[in-house]
Amino acid sequence: MHKGAGAMFFRESETVELKEAVVDDIKKEIIAFANCDGGKLYIGIRDDGTVAGLDDPDGVSLQISNMVRDAIKPDVTMFLHYKTIEEDGKEIVAVEVQRGTDRPYYIAKKGMRPEGVYVRQGYSSVPATDTAIRRMIKETDGDRFEAMRCLNQELTFEAAKKEFALRKVEFGLQQMRTLKLIDHDNLYTNLGLLLSEQCVHTIKVAVFQGTDQTIFKDRREFAGSLMQQMNEVYDYIDFRNQTRATIEKLYRIDVRDYPEIAVREALLNLLVHRDYSFSASSLISIYADRIEFVSIGGLMPGIDLEDIMVGISVCRNQDLANVFYRLHLIEAYGTGMGKIMRAYKDVEEKPSIETTKNAFKIILPNINAKYETGKVSAPKAESIKGSVAGTEKSLGNEERVLEYARSHGAITRNDVIKLLEVSTSTASRVLRKMVKSNLLKQNGKARNTNYTVIK
Repeated sequence: MHKGAGAMFFRESETVELKEAVVDDIKKEIIAFANCDGGKLYIGIRDDGTVAGLDDPDGVSLQISNMVRDAIKPDVTMFLHYKTIEEDGKEIVAVEVQRGTDRPYYIAKKGMRPEGVYVRQGYSSVPATDTAIRRMIKETDGDRFEAMRCLNQELTFEAAKKEFALRKVEFGLQQMRTLKLIDHDNLYTNLGLLLSEQCVHTIKVAVFQGTDQTIFKDRREFAGSLMQQMNEVYDYIDFRNQTRATIEKLYRIDVRDYPEIAVREALLNLLVHRDYSFSASSLISIYADRIEFVSIGGLMPGIDLEDIMVGISVCRNQDLANVFYRLHLIEAYGTGMGKIMRAYKDVEEKPSIETTKNAFKIILPNINAKYETGKVSAPKAESIKGSVAGTEKSLGNEERVLEYARSHGAITRNDVIKLLEVSTSTASRVLRKMVKSNLLKQNGKARNTNYTVIK
C-alpha cells in the first residue's frame, strides 16, 4: 500500500490520464503512452480530479493487465507497473506506463494502421499518421545487433534449456521463435548466439588485494552461454561476499559486504545493457572496498545519467531484456537501478554510476569496508558469546565453531561437519577463512590436524 503524500491533486496532462473506472478506452491511453514518452493512468479519479475510489483495486489491476495482454500487440506488459494508492481514505490504482522499445504498439484487432496505433497529442490519445507509424517501425527495427542473422548457424542451447527448465518456462522451437532466437526464415539470430554455448562474448573478473590494482589475488574469464556466465559469475562473487557480524543493542546482525540484490541487479544490468557489437569483454573488478561492473557500450543516444537514476532506460538489447523478463530475472523494465539504490538505503555510502562514450560503470561500495580499514573496530566474537542471540543455532557458523573449540579445547574438520551439518568442502572453507582471519590456529598435519582458538 502506497500512502499519498498529503492529498494529491489530480489533473490531466500530456503524461497523466484520469479514469473513474476501467473502460475499453484504457487500451488506447496505454498504447499512446507506450508509443510516446510514457505516462500515468489513475483509475478511480473523476475527470474533474476528485477521488471516486475503487472497491477492489487488485481486481482492477488484474482486469487491466488481462486486457493489455490480450488486446495490445507487441507485448507491452513489461512496461507497465501497477500501484494501489490511498487518497482521501479511498483506494485508487496508478498504472505507470513506460515508453516501450517495440514501438509502434497497436490494438491487435485493428493492426498497424492509424485506427490501431495511438499517440499522445496534448491531453488526449489520437490515431497516429502513416508517416509516424513508418518512423516508429524504422526506429525500432533499424540495424539492431540482436535481430541480425548469426554467422554461426551451428548452435547448441544446453545452459539455456537448463535455465528455462529451472524457471518452469517452455523452451521449444515455438518459444525460440517468439523470443526471437530464430528469425522468420528459421535462421538463428545474434540473440540466439548470445544464449548458446557458442557465444563469443565473455566476462572477465579480477580480484585485487587492496583498493587499487597493484596486487592481484585472482582473475577469471567466464565464457559460454550468457545464462551460464550469469550463474557462474554470480556464484564467484557470492563466494567472496563475506558476512560480518555486528552487535546492535545486544542483537547480533549479520551484514554481508554487498547486498545480494544489488550484486544480482548490477550483474543483470551488465548482461542486458552491454553493446554486443563490440568484441571486448565486460569487466568486473572486486576491490577491498568496492566492486565495479564495467559494461561495454556507453549510454544510448538521448539518455543521460539523471534519466537512469529515475528509472528511465532505453534498452540496447530489447529482445535479450525480454528473455530475462520471461524468466523472471528482471521484473519490469528499468527497475534495476532503483533496486540497487534501495538495497543501500540505510547505508552511508551509496552506489554510483560513471559513464564514458563507450562504457558504463556501476560501483557498489562494500558496506563492511569501514571495519577493514581499522577506522571502526569490528565487534569481537567474544562479545557475541553473552549476547541475546538466543539459541546456539542462531549464532553464525564462525561463532559456533569458536564456541565449540573453546569448550572442547580444540576442533577438527569432522567436528565442524557434524556441528554445522555441512559438506566437507564447506567445513574446510569455514576453517580456512577463520585461520586467515586469525580466529583459529591450525595445529598438526594431514589426519591429525586440529584447530585451537587464538587467545
